[in-house]
Formats: sequence, structure tokens, C-alpha cells
Amino acid sequence: MPDLTLTKNTDANRYEAWDGDTLAGFAEYQLTDQLIVFTHTEVDPSYEGKGVGSQVARFALDDVRADGTHDVLPLCPFIKGWIGRHREYVDLVHGAPETTAKDGRMPAEPKGPDGVPRVDSPDAATDPHRPSESDGPDGVRRVDVIVIGGGPTGENVAQYAHDGGLSVLLIEGELLGGECSYYACMPSKALLRPLDVRATSEHLPGLRPAELDVAALLARRDAWVSHYDDTSQLDWATGAGLDVMRGHARLIGEKTVSVSSDGGASTVVEADVALVLATGSVPVVPPMFADLHAWGSRDATGVVGVPDRLVIVGGGVVACEAATWMSALGSSVTMLVRGDALLTDQEPFAGAAVLDALRTAGVDVRLATRITDASRAGAADTGLGRVHGGPVTLTVERDESGSERIVADELLLATGRRPRLDDVGLDAVGVNADDVRAGRLPTWLHAIGDAGGGAPLTHMGKYEARVLGARLAGAHETPPPRDVPVPQVVFTDPQVAAVGSSEAQAREAGHDVVTVAVPFASAAGTALLRDDGVGSAKIVVDRATGCLLGATFVGHEAAELVHAATVAIVGQVPVGVLRHAVPSYPTSSELWLRLLEELPTNLR
Repeated sequence: MPDLTLTKNTDANRYEAWDGDTLAGFAEYQLTDQLIVFTHTEVDPSYEGKGVGSQVARFALDDVRADGTHDVLPLCPFIKGWIGRHREYVDLVHGAPETTAKDGRMPAEPKGPDGVPRVDSPDAATDPHRPSESDGPDGVRRVDVIVIGGGPTGENVAQYAHDGGLSVLLIEGELLGGECSYYACMPSKALLRPLDVRATSEHLPGLRPAELDVAALLARRDAWVSHYDDTSQLDWATGAGLDVMRGHARLIGEKTVSVSSDGGASTVVEADVALVLATGSVPVVPPMFADLHAWGSRDATGVVGVPDRLVIVGGGVVACEAATWMSALGSSVTMLVRGDALLTDQEPFAGAAVLDALRTAGVDVRLATRITDASRAGAADTGLGRVHGGPVTLTVERDESGSERIVADELLLATGRRPRLDDVGLDAVGVNADDVRAGRLPTWLHAIGDAGGGAPLTHMGKYEARVLGARLAGAHETPPPRDVPVPQVVFTDPQVAAVGSSEAQAREAGHDVVTVAVPFASAAGTALLRDDGVGSAKIVVDRATGCLLGATFVGHEAAELVHAATVAIVGQVPVGVLRHAVPSYPTSSELWLRLLEELPTNLR
């Protein structure tokens, strides 16, 4: 603890701690006839954790006791918390009981009217997101809506609730903007788009094939993730009128959370209207790989050191997209897929097209493969996107092929994600993760986006957030349809874009369906995109109503076709009416006409 000079600066209305010529910390106050009101405490960052705040508090309160003319009103959370831990000063607090009872015991710790005590660390005053001066004297902050999680889903529900007139506190423990902005959607597309342009240049006569500049590609990725700095995101949030608090939030009671900051301070916040869990999801790591420090999707999108040999475990969206860019960056990529196809949630022809393309690009895709053993020497967390130790050795088995050993420089696990609910304090309000997935929650508690167990897609989380935020604020909104279709794009080459039900899903749901499939290049607009036109398009139509149930497009730039299908499904537009939506010629949208013309005449 430094040897400080403690003074009372009556001109500035503060008690100060000086280390030579350096102001190490201070406590500000205001005087009334009967009260000394402590409003703010601050410690120089270079003195954090050295007990400066505690010295200032003790000096100030000793001075108040010696003066004997004022009671203390500790609006400043640090002073209030310090008094709570040093009970010999409780008698100074305005309205407090006598210091000791007749039996010699200290009086009970004062609490707010909600019964929640305030808990602070010695340096809580240095937390820039401590409760504002408008908080109640019990130290409990109160707002209309608390949103835990500052990703796109959390930001959207906060914005819509705020715009509807509610006070909102948005709490985030990592980067504001969430997984999508820094580790998923944005960096992956920043990596994939230049590769798509390069592939297009290789299949358009009249152009020289573009060359890949790996350093420039990674620099583009870094620019799109703002070099993992969320300053601009924070500027947007505050500009939109949102109140942001840094820290990890846990439920401690009905509509109430405790927020712990990196500095150790703990703030209690209570919501009057609702509490929203928008905490996202975390990767699923099978126990076999727990000690290997294998890459997750964050490492793949944040790649810094390109491994010579990369094994990817999984056959879903993350696995297929990561295989695309890691192969292009120079890795020798092997995909180990437990099932007998890729992208099994899509129409079978989609996974087949991506499988052919990956193999053509040199990716070794092994289907129906089971990993029986995994080991690694020198496994260590060396940083985001860097090789995490020595070589990885895997023992794999394939149907009737015996076992085989595979050695790689890095292992990427793309084995799924689960809602991040383990560390949010659900037990404090009598619910668990199963209750969240089943929607068995108190009326004031909401879980949306990945945390709610719905489609783990940013745009669906944002949609849920917009609907919920407006509803909490009582804003007028057209009621949503009973079933909102889920669109999704896989940014491989070729792209896969789908919405609604596949043929198998529609039949399983009991629909009598009519399906039509045509080559992706069967329209002039799609054929003109690249001379290696590959892929197909398919629609699934309800025979009874003539309405679209689902659509899948596999081909170059297929992503831009799927929204028309989404609109048709949401609007329940019969396919006979869709034929009168005339596509421009020659554009990719003309592919819709090819599909509709193949339907039975009674549906046209």
C-alpha cells in the first residue's frame, strides 16, 4: 500500500489522496445543513488494487466523525459498499440505528427496500459503468428492461424497447456486437467473398484469373472486425440512446441481476418490466477433445497462422465454409464427417453439390467416419487463430475399412453449438436450460436468439428481438404469421440458399406436396454469371393451397434469390399469382419463371 498524503480540499469539495505530486484518488461530496453527501469516488488507474480507495474512505469518514455536525448519505456506491464492510462506521449513515445494541451486537446491514444488499470491491469506484447518480440510495439500479448480451440480438431488442419509450440497460461481458460481428458472420464473409470473385474470374472468358494475396485477405478480415475493437459499436449504441454496462450478469432474484465487472465491482440492477437473455451460444466440445486446445470457429475466422495440415471435424455450415477458405489459404484440409452427407438439414442435392465442389478444390472429405482416439503433445492456448501446440494425432474408423491414423498440425471442431445458459443464474429463479428450450419461463423472463434454442442464425435472432422489443414497449405491430420461415445461406462455392421446408420436412409435417427442380443455369440470367454453371433450384408447393412451402437454390450468387421465396411463404402467395410477378430479363430472378412453368397446369 503506498504512503499517501490525505487531505480535505474544501474548495473542490473532495477528500484527496496524494502520492507526491500525483493525485492517486479522491472522494467527492456535497454539503447540506445536515448531510455530507458522497457522490463520486475515483482512483487513478495506475493505483488500482492498492487500497487507495479504502484509505480515502477511512480518512473521509474519520473526519466526518470528528466534526460531528453532519450525517453521511453515501450515494456513491464505493462509499456505501465500504461502510457495509466496515461496520464501525454505520452509525454515521443518515437514518442508521445506534452503533451498537444494548447486547453489544452491530445492527443488521442496511438493505434496499427490495432486500438486496449492495456488494462492492475496494476499487468499485474505478468502474466506469458503476450505477449512475440517479440510482436509489439503496445502491440498486432500476430500469424498465435489462438485456443480458450485447450481440445483434441483444442490441436489437434493446433498441426497439428504447425507441418504444422504455429505459433499457444493455449488459455485455465481451465485445459489444457479439459473436457475429467479430468471430462468425462478418469475418467469414470477409474471407469468402474475395475467394468467390477469384473463382468467378477463373470461369469468365475475357478475364485473367485473379491472384490471391493472403496477407491482404487477412487484412480485409481484420478491418471488417475492427481489429477486435468495439469502440465503433459502443458509439453506435450510445448514439442510439442505449445505456451500456460492461460486465458479467447473473440472475439473483426475480427481475434482478448482479453484474460483476473485470475490476471486481458488483452492481445490482432490477428491471420493472422484463429481463431478456440474449447470451448467444457456445461451441460444443466432445469430451475426447477437451484437452487438445483444438480450434473452434473463432480461431478459424480469426486465423493468423495457417496450418499446413488441418483436420475439420463436422459436415455442417461452419465446417464447409471453413474448409473453403482454409483450403484457399494454403492448408491441406481433411474433413471427417460422421454422417453419409454434408449439410444434412438441406435438400440432398445441396450437400452433394458442395461435396463435389470441395473435393474438386482439393479438400479430402471423408464421410461415415468415426474418430476413436485423439491426442496432442504440447497443447496450449497460443492465441486466437494460431496453431495451439504440437501435431494432433487421430485414430479414425470407416465402414468396413478398418482403422487409420491421421496426423495434422491443427484440429478444427465444427461439432455444433448450444445456448449459453450455464453461467446466467437460472437456478436463482427456479428454472433450468430445459425450461428455457421449452419456453417454461416466468412472464417477465425472455430468452431469444441462440440463447432461446431457436434457429441459431443472426437474422432470426434479430427478428425475434424486433418483435419482442416492440411488444415490451407496447408498440403497434402487425401480428406475425403462425410459422415464420427460416432463411439460410451457406457461402460455399456454389452457394446454398434455402428457406422454409425441404421436401422431406414438408411430407413429414403431413403436407401433400408438388415439387419442381430445374438446373440453376436454365435461365439466361443465371447462365451468364459464370460459364461453369452448376447447381439446381427446387420449390416445394402445397398441393391443396397452391402456396409455397419451401425453396432451395444451389448455384453461384444463389443468396440473392432466396428472399423472394421468403416473401412468398410469409405472404402465403399462391404460385398461380407468383407467375404474374414478372422477372427482369436477363437476371437471375428469371429462374423463378422456369420453376413456375414446370408446375402442373392446375397450379398455374
